Amino acid sequence: MNPNVKIIEEKVLSNNWYVLKKIIFDYRNHKGEWQTQAREAYDRGNGATILLYNKESRTVVLTEQFRMPTYINGNESGMLIEACAGLLDKDNPEDCIRRETQEETGYRIGEVKKVFEAYMSPGSVTEILYFFIAAYTKEMKVNEGGGAEDEQENIDVLEIDFQKALEMINTGEIKDGKTIMLLQYAKINDLL
Repeated sequence: MNPNVKIIEEKVLSNNWYVLKKIIFDYRNHKGEWQTQAREAYDRGNGATILLYNKESRTVVLTEQFRMPTYINGNESGMLIEACAGLLDKDNPEDCIRRETQEETGYRIGEVKKVFEAYMSPGSVTEILYFFIAAYTKEMKVNEGGGAEDEQENIDVLEIDFQKALEMINTGEIKDGKTIMLLQYAKINDLL
């Protein structure tokens, strides 16, 4: 543990959907002075995300669904194009992403490759996200996807030309951070 941090108090502010805590702590700054600070941290668990890609057709599989937080922050339709993703729910990241891929996209994938992990909003959210890539073929499609009914998911599965997906970042049609990161990873590493 960091000797420059001493947690004084943790208070649960909300435990409705996930857990929102207020944390009061002492922090020793770079001058060696102790300061008492307070921050809120939203704990929704850790997650995994994946970019499915097909080298032959030069396509990627993405999803589209309604996201309320984007709707109340200027996204007129609330619809967001994203890479498949989900919370670990006590699984390891690879098992999680295999489950989510089949639930959301309908593809039962073979080999997956973890490419990196990242904190997506470290100023307020505890989540670390594990990023994967996997090749797909039409033969891997085992169902329609669309998400889990008990989670009230209503997901559309999109197969998009890779160059078109990159252009969609510039046009603002793709605004999801994890998706942009995976598409840029694919470009930088010449996956397609």
